[in-house]
Amino acid sequence: MIEVVSPITQESSGIVDPSTDEPSVVGLRLTRVICRDFRNHADLDLAVGSRFVALVGENGAGKTNLLESISLFCPGRGLRRADLSSMARNAGSGGFAVSLALKQGEDEHRIGTGFEPAVGDGRATRLCRIDGETVGSPVAFSEFLRVVWLTPDLDGLFRGPAGDRRRFLDRLVLAVDATHGARVNALERALRSRNRLLEERPSDGQWLDAVEREVAELGVAVALARRETAERLDRLIAETRDDAQPFPWAGLRLEGDLDDLVAVWPALEAEDRFRAALRQGRHRDRAAGRTLVGPQATDLVVRHGPKDVAAATASTGEQKALLIGLVLAHARLVQAMCGIAPIILLDEVAAHLDPRRRAGLFDALAALQGQVWMTGADPALFVELDGRADMVSVSDGRIVRA
Repeated sequence: MIEVVSPITQESSGIVDPSTDEPSVVGLRLTRVICRDFRNHADLDLAVGSRFVALVGENGAGKTNLLESISLFCPGRGLRRADLSSMARNAGSGGFAVSLALKQGEDEHRIGTGFEPAVGDGRATRLCRIDGETVGSPVAFSEFLRVVWLTPDLDGLFRGPAGDRRRFLDRLVLAVDATHGARVNALERALRSRNRLLEERPSDGQWLDAVEREVAELGVAVALARRETAERLDRLIAETRDDAQPFPWAGLRLEGDLDDLVAVWPALEAEDRFRAALRQGRHRDRAAGRTLVGPQATDLVVRHGPKDVAAATASTGEQKALLIGLVLAHARLVQAMCGIAPIILLDEVAAHLDPRRRAGLFDALAALQGQVWMTGADPALFVELDGRADMVSVSDGRIVRA
């Protein structure tokens, strides 16, 4: 356990109130999606123009694959968290390419990403381009668009293990801070190095001191980024909550030794205390085979606001509604913090809602400024969007206008 001791009086956290310091929002639309050898899409070219895009088709038709192709334009591995090599079409060359045309205010841009498999002694390559120019990583796309999503894989979030909620939390942070993923990856590498040293060279104090200094610096940076985003989101939810809405508001807090530490101590002091805890815990961590304290032990604790109960104890339907409300609030936060209305990807969300909540979802999405992409097996799910949405039928990797 990390010793927090007595808290000190802190200056303002530096968190900007989105309701009072919101930048002007840039309207953003995807106008074209092109997929070559991506999943089951051999050669797809889809042009759209509406704020709502409804993808309709049977299971396995390729609807979610289209959403996944869009999700690749933000840091990370997309909404399925899959390896790039697994995204290439089975009957294809082993690689793939995805391109988006987007309109941002009066400006138009073309961004692209793809995967080239290893040839001979070479290495597999991830390619990223903006307006024809090669860029170093998907982080560069964040200047042009932000993406948030909700998929059926998140349905068990509140009842599942803490690791699932940490990954969800990191996705929330990534949407507003594109560099967060690099910090998390660097922290994971440093933790692996420490665990290996404890196993193979436990008496090498000099190397352990060095790697623990790196773990402390990265760990505090990760914890602070998570805390800032969680606090901003919790504040926005509290200030805009409406008990009459079909999606209940959520209360958020972070639980963990390091989270308690960064809540009351400045960053440098928190690093010193975390590093001391790592040093004192070497014997215990060696026996456990892993580092037991730090941001890798954080949990995102969510409560059902109107009922004031833990989200995990709510009914399945209440949890689903709570999660939708949380994602909608996150989209508002991204818009407020970044000045870019995010692209919202909703995979098979409307099918699990009763008519009242489905209508409430469409109203809430209409109140946002971002473009919304949705999937569903039944066209009747989107009848309330008639005249407002591009209706696209997807069948075996091909598209047909509905």
